[in-house]
Amino acid sequence: MDSSSNVVLSTQEYNVVGTRPIRHDGTDKVTGRAVYGGDFQTAGLLHGKVLRSPHAHARIKSIDISKALAHPGVRAVVTAKDLPYAPDKLADLGEGAANLKYLSNNVLAYDKVLYKGHAVAGVAAVSPHVAEEALSLIEVEYEVLPAVTNAPDGMKDDAPLLHDDLFTTFLGEKAEVPSNVANHIQYVVGDVEKGFQEADVIVEREYNMATVHQGYIEPTNATALWNADGKLTIWCSTQGAFVVRSVASEILRIPVSDIKVVPMEIGGGFGGKITIYVEPVAALLSRKTGRPVKLIMSRAEVFEGTGPTCGSYVRLKMGATKDGRITAAQAYMAYEAGAYPGAPIPQGTMCVFAPYNLENGRIDGYDVVVNKPKTSAYRAPGSPNAAFATETVIDEICEKIGMDPVEFRLRNASKEGTRRMDGPTYPRIGLVEVLEATKGHPHYSAPLGGPYRGRGIGTGFWGGIGLQSSCNISVNPDGTVTLVEGSTDIGGTRAAVAMQAAEVLGIAAEDVHPSVADTDSIGYTAVTGGSRTAFATGYAAYEAAQEVTQKMRERAATIWEASLDDVEYAEGVISHKSDPELRFTFKELAARLPGTGGLITATATVNPRGVGGAFATGIVDVEVDPDTGKVTILRYTVVQDAGKAVHPSYVEGQMQGGAVQGIGWALNEEYFFNDNAEMVNSSFLDYRMPTTLDLPMMDTVIVEVANPGHPYGVRGTGEVPIVPPLPAISNAIYRAIGVRLLSTPMSPGKVLEALWEKDEREKS
Repeated sequence: MDSSSNVVLSTQEYNVVGTRPIRHDGTDKVTGRAVYGGDFQTAGLLHGKVLRSPHAHARIKSIDISKALAHPGVRAVVTAKDLPYAPDKLADLGEGAANLKYLSNNVLAYDKVLYKGHAVAGVAAVSPHVAEEALSLIEVEYEVLPAVTNAPDGMKDDAPLLHDDLFTTFLGEKAEVPSNVANHIQYVVGDVEKGFQEADVIVEREYNMATVHQGYIEPTNATALWNADGKLTIWCSTQGAFVVRSVASEILRIPVSDIKVVPMEIGGGFGGKITIYVEPVAALLSRKTGRPVKLIMSRAEVFEGTGPTCGSYVRLKMGATKDGRITAAQAYMAYEAGAYPGAPIPQGTMCVFAPYNLENGRIDGYDVVVNKPKTSAYRAPGSPNAAFATETVIDEICEKIGMDPVEFRLRNASKEGTRRMDGPTYPRIGLVEVLEATKGHPHYSAPLGGPYRGRGIGTGFWGGIGLQSSCNISVNPDGTVTLVEGSTDIGGTRAAVAMQAAEVLGIAAEDVHPSVADTDSIGYTAVTGGSRTAFATGYAAYEAAQEVTQKMRERAATIWEASLDDVEYAEGVISHKSDPELRFTFKELAARLPGTGGLITATATVNPRGVGGAFATGIVDVEVDPDTGKVTILRYTVVQDAGKAVHPSYVEGQMQGGAVQGIGWALNEEYFFNDNAEMVNSSFLDYRMPTTLDLPMMDTVIVEVANPGHPYGVRGTGEVPIVPPLPAISNAIYRAIGVRLLSTPMSPGKVLEALWEKDEREKS
């Protein structure tokens, strides 16, 4: 990446935070020494495979495993009958409540399969090839049922029901008739109808967004050993080792104290590796065989058997005055949950109007089950779907009233004290600064040149989460420190956490040696996700380091026979306030610790509340080929408030990576289903993700408006950059060819169809 294209609009400077040291785990990863889940080996290892449903919706009438069990080399076969009974109740698993029955049935289908790829049985054998052969010997009798693959169809009164016992919840009440709608969320502020009456311009549009996958490179995998003493160890690729422990405990009905989860290095997740899929299957197979069992999904299994993000239908209406004031906004949002309830509709309703101060508004959100894999998180889940609608409607309003799109957004921007429609009032936020930086960026005013070129912008929001994180710090006699934390490192979080500890201690980032521990070796730590890791685990490191400084002061006071009040700690130096000759550097005092009471350790567990939220804007230039419909991205700039960029290079990488995934969602990516609701493009050859050949260099502008809820002002940065690209690209396509595309992906075929329809309208 050409770093000259990146800009940091900085506020406060620190010694370590805000610098760009080499990441601590870089050597192992670039040399291939880092151990991922697929690399794990141990004595007696067996290999597992999973039989998956060929149907999108079917009743399981019978399963005959006898031939598979008799196959040479097969050591065990499991089905849902091997799982303990899962009650139909909610359990708090540390990341929110989840229905145990649904969790268990998604691991292994019990009475029905609800999507093509739904797991039905697991096999353990002496090799992956033998296990694969055994799958073909399992005989399953299905009663095929009608399927639904989108929310509007699933909401119809005569739609096939996925669950006979699912009743819509609305305002705390349950409906009396079962349906595919699990939940209806509603937020209302002011008088919406009065607001529309005050508007000079009203725009209402309908939007459809396709299901897309996170596209992580490393397939989902797990190895389990259920030992003779009843203890279960799981090695897996996960974004949350403690979540795996909690869910496995509930599904397998064994105490969490009997489970140890070892998080391996992770080859991408983006939210998709929070949910567990193969871990309980590997565990059951291990218990039956008495040997460790490894399961690695194929790429087709990843697409068909793990959770993508949701497809959606959104109808959005907005009114504004001629001078650019939003008078009312209304959103109807139906998100696909996949086979079981849990679409990111709470997040979508949170984000849909979050950037704007609205006096009158209404949001209705629906969580709808359909015959697709159960939805999983994907980078700001629910927010891209919402912004695609809001930001393109705003662009159309700006065109109608003749106002600059950034100026319109500035006129209505949320700021400190603004009440978001779902309830919370914003603390200090940086949306206005992001918009001002966007307007002042050279990209925004640069000439486009040439026909069929257009420029568009889009703005997005992500709230982030706090949740619990733990950190241990030990001082070594050579003046370095060992830092142990529980957050899986996906995007350089080892470095971000270590740097915050180093800042407190006044030592170099290179002198902090971070590692990620298993669930037996560190206090509870929530998922790496929700834009929380640098914020929350960094906060834990900050607190643990503060304890270290206190203990170092105490140790110096003992050596000097001085009062603790006379000892101060500043930038890695421990000194006596009134005697300048009494002075230790961190390294000097560390060397004396063994002989003066022993080495120092400190631990901290935090559950911070002051998340803050983050905003980003994207500027994009496109060129459309009118003969083929192909859209080429000419230039893209991300402007984002990071609060404080702990490691600017990694923040820039998150901004660029998120934007690229948004570009893929906008132009190419989709789950393509045939008439039988079967995904037919479950490979990287047919599921079209952007490559470097499809993209320009990505410019970044880091805006730093300190988050008051964090000691260094940190905000989460990993998720919000995926939000602006979809509306920005749609708006740019309109500027290029004069047609608005209201569904994703905005593929060449859709662009051509829109151009043909435009030609027909102009001819008539």
